[in-house]
Amino acid sequence: MILLSGRPGVGKTTLVSKVVYMLRRDGYTVGGVCSREIRSHGVRIGFEMVNLADDSTEELAGQGTSGPRLGRYKVNLKGLGEFAAPAIIQALRTSDVVVCDEVGPMELLSPEFRRALEGLLTSEKPCLVVLHSRMADPLLEKFKKAEDGEQMEVTEQNREILPQEVYVRLVWRLKGFER
Repeated sequence: MILLSGRPGVGKTTLVSKVVYMLRRDGYTVGGVCSREIRSHGVRIGFEMVNLADDSTEELAGQGTSGPRLGRYKVNLKGLGEFAAPAIIQALRTSDVVVCDEVGPMELLSPEFRRALEGLLTSEKPCLVVLHSRMADPLLEKFKKAEDGEQMEVTEQNREILPQEVYVRLVWRLKGFER
């Protein structure tokens, strides 16, 4: 399992997108979820989740969403439970590589999503997981202490070279080599 962290806006989701592209280009199936900003007129108004298996989307958080408030957004718990959690579970069953971008305060509000994430910890499949860097949660600690976990911090200095490195490490795991 490769665990990415880094400050907000450093390029973690962009890095994940590049790795997903490289894996697909080379014939691997990639599933799971990726989060991205929803913008209107250059201003962030929320976040959406993308199911990597079929590119379908669901709002993660927004100003008009119903759900618990976190900062200026309300979190779509129903979407996390009925869209994101099943995407992770499906990826664990059917994909070569499982991606979860990200595991953070919004996502961890959903009990169904938390249960799906537990499956990543016991999976033999290569996983690429983005962890919120400044959050304390027992589940995040389990990821950080995972026996096969390899932690990498994304910075402005390494974000251009890390996609290739992450790709190579995931392919090595797919082929049964150790890191």
